Amino acid sequence: MHFPFENSARSRLQRGELVLCMGLRQARTVDIAPMVQACGFDALYLDMEHSPISLETVAAICTAAVGFGITPLVRVPGHDSEHLSRALDGGALGIIVPHVDTVEQAHAIVHAGKYPPIGHRSVMGSGPTLGYRSLGLAEINATLNRETLLIAMLETPAGIANADAIAAVPGIDMLLIGANDLCTEMGIPGQLRHPNLFSAFETVADACRTHGKVLGVGGVRGDAELQGRLLGLGARFLIAGSDVTYLMQAARKDADALRALAGTA
Repeated sequence: MHFPFENSARSRLQRGELVLCMGLRQARTVDIAPMVQACGFDALYLDMEHSPISLETVAAICTAAVGFGITPLVRVPGHDSEHLSRALDGGALGIIVPHVDTVEQAHAIVHAGKYPPIGHRSVMGSGPTLGYRSLGLAEINATLNRETLLIAMLETPAGIANADAIAAVPGIDMLLIGANDLCTEMGIPGQLRHPNLFSAFETVADACRTHGKVLGVGGVRGDAELQGRLLGLGARFLIAGSDVTYLMQAARKDADALRALAGTA
């Protein structure tokens, strides 16, 4: 790790480049970090909302990811400030907060996730994200305030309706659309090509352009045409898939091929 420290995914986003993120629900060992890197991803996110993974395991994988130049993000299970601060202290370089519906919730994320004068995150000092370097507290706080990504996940019609106000909150870096929860809440579960869902994508894209925030999309995978349309809207952060989906797809493909081979023998 070189200093001054730089969050590589954040730097790519600032340059307008695409960041590809892999979701993790089943991985429990640190070797997943170099595997994610070897597959060509820029970031990983550990899903504490939809898996029983422990905070200790999350911290170990985050620390390994930092060492391999992969940006570790954590989707926390809720809005409680201790979820954010403990994940960040454990090595996360960004927090994904699910089900953000209001501007008040967005302000609370910044309150918990940034040090003063931006927010009111409790000070720990140097940690795994900085390689435990001996740095002055002012430099630590300023560096982590700059490099830590705070991501508001919009997953309901209320969140979409408030997208402009949420995007306007200083300290929020990205609006991430949770496509599957959103289409379910809209009464069109699984219909990722539904025009009403795409209209929601457009609403959030407009908010991000207006306020200089990153547009992210999760839950749209295996549909290159739709993903291309989302990139055309300005999306620069895509959750392309998860360890579960990749394992299942590859294993099913091999099992089917071997069954077919056995049937011809």
